[in-house]
Amino acid sequence: MKQSKISVAIATAIVVGGMGIGVSAADRIQGAQVLDRSNAPEIATTGDRYAVKYRTTTKSASARSAETAALQSALGRAGLDRPLNATANAAARAGVTAQIKREMASPGWRVVTTSRPLSAAESASFLRELQADPNVLSAEADLIFRHMSTVAPAAAPNDPNYAQYQWNFNNAAGGVRAEEAWEIATGEGVVVAVLDTGIVQNHVDLAANVIPGYDMITDARISRRDTDDQVPGGWDLGDWIEQDYCTGWATALPHPADISSWHGSHVAGTIAQETNNGTGLAGIAHDAQVMPVRVLGSCGGFGTDIADGMLWAAGLDVEGVPANENPAEILNMSLGSGGRTTCSALYQDAIDDVNAAGSIIVVAAGNSNDDAALYTMSACNNVISVGATRITGGRASYSNFGERIDLSAPGGGGAVDGNPNGYVWQVTNGGEEGPEDGNWILRGMIGTSMASPHVAAAAAMVQSVAETPLDWQEMRDLLTSTARAFPVSIPASTPMGTGILDLKALLDKATEEPCDPEVEECGPTATPIQNQVPVRALSGSAGQETLYAIEVPAGVTGPLSISTSGGSGDVSLYVSYEAEPTADAADYRSTRPGNSEAVRIAAPQAGVYYIKLVGVRAFSNVTLQARHN
Repeated sequence: MKQSKISVAIATAIVVGGMGIGVSAADRIQGAQVLDRSNAPEIATTGDRYAVKYRTTTKSASARSAETAALQSALGRAGLDRPLNATANAAARAGVTAQIKREMASPGWRVVTTSRPLSAAESASFLRELQADPNVLSAEADLIFRHMSTVAPAAAPNDPNYAQYQWNFNNAAGGVRAEEAWEIATGEGVVVAVLDTGIVQNHVDLAANVIPGYDMITDARISRRDTDDQVPGGWDLGDWIEQDYCTGWATALPHPADISSWHGSHVAGTIAQETNNGTGLAGIAHDAQVMPVRVLGSCGGFGTDIADGMLWAAGLDVEGVPANENPAEILNMSLGSGGRTTCSALYQDAIDDVNAAGSIIVVAAGNSNDDAALYTMSACNNVISVGATRITGGRASYSNFGERIDLSAPGGGGAVDGNPNGYVWQVTNGGEEGPEDGNWILRGMIGTSMASPHVAAAAAMVQSVAETPLDWQEMRDLLTSTARAFPVSIPASTPMGTGILDLKALLDKATEEPCDPEVEECGPTATPIQNQVPVRALSGSAGQETLYAIEVPAGVTGPLSISTSGGSGDVSLYVSYEAEPTADAADYRSTRPGNSEAVRIAAPQAGVYYIKLVGVRAFSNVTLQARHN
């Protein structure tokens, strides 16, 4: 039976090993190097910035005055509004006041600042009293996030360094089959926002594909600008740090000096570096346009700035910032938390608003060799999370793993795979602090930061040829269902999604002609799911039916287990082999109250099993998973 076309209705860089290797063939690119960067400190807060969500969204002066008064009342209940004299065990402490610094783009959210940084205990008391306010829905510290570093058949393009350096585009084991995919799509007409350190203005091998964006950073210590104002452009001014520059406000730890990473330019280059221009390197979606949204600088970036940057990139209104006239269909977020932290309500609200606007968020899974579910951004729902692989196609040793990862892409294995094959390469500026005119180099980096833009570029290529733009869930389903099987074994304890990004298979499926029932036998229209890869955050109304399909290959001898779990409401599960199941006609069924449903097929046949999820009552946040050996 022929199946119809499937209905189509977020980290982190590691830059390592200080050594120069070779000289570029392009006159304007001076050489190649991998950059030795120190470990980034774990997630931190300055102690004087908070994100608060109010029930009311009114912006009147009287509402603002009432909210400010409530802030001071919370400080009073926490005992923080009064000065304290010094004691034998504690220094003198000034009384604290609080004010609303600005409205955020997500409805109800405000950035709140205090007159002095609060200690961890003071901050906890303040937040506890804020959350007791009946007009407050959520209150949290404004955390600092960063790009993390722990070690840091078409003709090939004529870019002079392509063949030597860009294994990630075409290597049989670890590459993404870019050259074959370019015969189908190159991302023309699609805008990809890069939320990162910005892009160096007038980039020698990228400028033609850059649309100016915005610098959303509201702290001059981070932006290295003269003011806290947000400004147009989104240009990377450098993220260098002097020794202990961040200590005492962005981290409690001492740290060494570090030079600028030009991380945003590297990420943007993988997406849309100019290609076939006889200079430097190539980009995957090289006819797409990238938009810099600068949210990271020296010491990282505030979560509130990042959240507003997400919304502005998607074309939503941000107070005090001109409207984005070129909303991005894809957002790449190669940033996250250096330490374990869940997805904040602030981030989840922003993600949901971006998805509702029709944009898709791709995130780096993180570089902590840990479960991605424990790190923002992969801890958030409704994003596409990307793990990192080596040139061998195996998991990069630093890459986070787990059920939150949807698929993997090249991130580089580092020194274990040698130069240049251990790194992902792009053209960046060579300045150690600010950008330097005429100083352009090839820079090798490793990280899930490098893996994520491969997938963001792939999504742009799909949108450029799709008859109807895909939403985030449709895009995730298409990416995961067309991923290439890992060429080496991935341990069950460290799952890395459905496989490695395969651009050719992806675009073949995206442009596949739908099945015509008048001339051929067509199977049901269903969303494919992959073995042992959970489909998360499913929601629906009473009576709603959703059809999924899993293909069981020949040689499977163990059971096929299909289950639903978690969330609220009530769903039922119906399964049939090579046919669409119904409540009245299904080969297997599970109709227990609630969402814990399970079907076990002891000896599955090779072929397609169709899975129907039916809402007995309205349901939300349900997970569906199918497993076979």
